[in-house]
Amino acid sequence: MTETDLFHDDPMARPLTYPGRIPTTSGVLVDDEYMPLLPVGGTPAEEWQAGDETLGKLLVRLGCSPMSDRYPVVAVGSNASPSQMRRKFVSHAIRPVIPMTLTDVEGIAPGVSAHVNRWGYVPAVPVEAPGESARLFVLWLDERELATLDVTEPNYWRRRLPTDRHPVTLESGVRLPPCFVYVGRHGCLSDGDGQARRLVDQPTLIQSLLDDSPDLRRLCGGTPEEFVARVRDEAIREAVYRLFPAEGRVLPQSALVDLPSL
Repeated sequence: MTETDLFHDDPMARPLTYPGRIPTTSGVLVDDEYMPLLPVGGTPAEEWQAGDETLGKLLVRLGCSPMSDRYPVVAVGSNASPSQMRRKFVSHAIRPVIPMTLTDVEGIAPGVSAHVNRWGYVPAVPVEAPGESARLFVLWLDERELATLDVTEPNYWRRRLPTDRHPVTLESGVRLPPCFVYVGRHGCLSDGDGQARRLVDQPTLIQSLLDDSPDLRRLCGGTPEEFVARVRDEAIREAVYRLFPAEGRVLPQSALVDLPSL
């Protein structure tokens, strides 16, 4: 996937593409460009190469906050999509200059939130996955950027992952300090075995939800396209939100919700 392809569309514009076009390498979102970052073994991200300069020097040249003033935030859904992040920040009049580093996160996996987003997709939520490791992006945000991202996440609480339970390691091998993650306010959807459902592409996910529930089909139709069209109606979204727990599809996430927020 080329850098241009990353910005071809975004989940708000095309819900069935959620979580959006995700890069294959670490990089820096700069306006409408995704600059690849080349990791340097055993070093923190500010020493990685961004073209002919280090990430640290790039941020200085652009007049942006240094890495020492930025907070690491694990992205489990569309926040790992440059096009989605660009849309979020531009809509709040903030220039998007965001380092995005690939990491291995222990004990966390992308699951499915027990609600439907107003744009029509069923969004991701972190779920506990003991003994597993997920390759996820970490966003590096300064205080203003972090506060702005909070505003765009009304269905989530920002929590801090403890390093003893959920260590996060850069692809250069450097262990990060405790990272933030957005934990779902609505719980997560379960699969047929009573375990947390894992995130898959939206057409597959929505079709499986429809196939499992006659009541959901009556509300939202029989195809992902019909689902997206109908849930744009707030009353339909609210009915779906009530239906999920009524059908026993929702698991609580107390272990994640109870994590510290500071």
